[in-house]
Amino acid sequence: MSRKLKELEMRIGYRFKDRDLIFGAMTHSSYANEHRIDKIRCNERLEFLGDAVLEVVSSDYLYHEHPELPEGELTKLRASMVCEPTLALCAGEIELGEYLLLGKGEEATGGRERNSVVSDAMEALIGAIYLDGGFASAKEFIHRFVLNDIEHKQLFFDSKTILQEMVQAMGDEPLCYEMIREEGPDHNKTFEARALVGCSEVGRGMGRTKKAAESMAAYRGILRLKGKTDNHVSEKH
Repeated sequence: MSRKLKELEMRIGYRFKDRDLIFGAMTHSSYANEHRIDKIRCNERLEFLGDAVLEVVSSDYLYHEHPELPEGELTKLRASMVCEPTLALCAGEIELGEYLLLGKGEEATGGRERNSVVSDAMEALIGAIYLDGGFASAKEFIHRFVLNDIEHKQLFFDSKTILQEMVQAMGDEPLCYEMIREEGPDHNKTFEARALVGCSEVGRGMGRTKKAAESMAAYRGILRLKGKTDNHVSEKH
């Protein structure tokens, strides 16, 4: 595992002085339970700390980036930026799930790709970097891997709302979603959905949940209606 963790350090551009911190950040409670490791040493406490650091850094970023927005809008924007699906997307970009220490049960049920697991690990990694290298190091990591490409992430995770508003502005035809395929075992399904405006398909997408598939379909619908092409997001998010 030491080699894998060094690979993760290279991926994120940060080298830990305290190896116990990166090991703890990647240790899921299921692994700790199976290997009789004190639960204090799994990543839950680091996740708690990382969540607070992430909130401060993202709040500071939004406060200075959007001087025109009132408190309510800033709160709403921050919530969308640090929510579980967004953090899972950020974790996917550095393939964080590949470096997690999971128990056999969690591994067998697709834990490496579960949003809740990888988003928690992302927060734990932030907490570990904060303890190891201080606030400046944690802030640099957050800006590089969470606050990058905000416009795109906002568009993706608000895709169903944005598409609904676009369709309403276009005319009277209703927007709906249709699930057209699902495959895989119960613990690791893949869904495919399409977004329809009236009888016309405007977008199609795949995801690990029905909601994720619909979000991808909506996102592609937005790009199609705007005359853009999708070359940025992987279908599997």
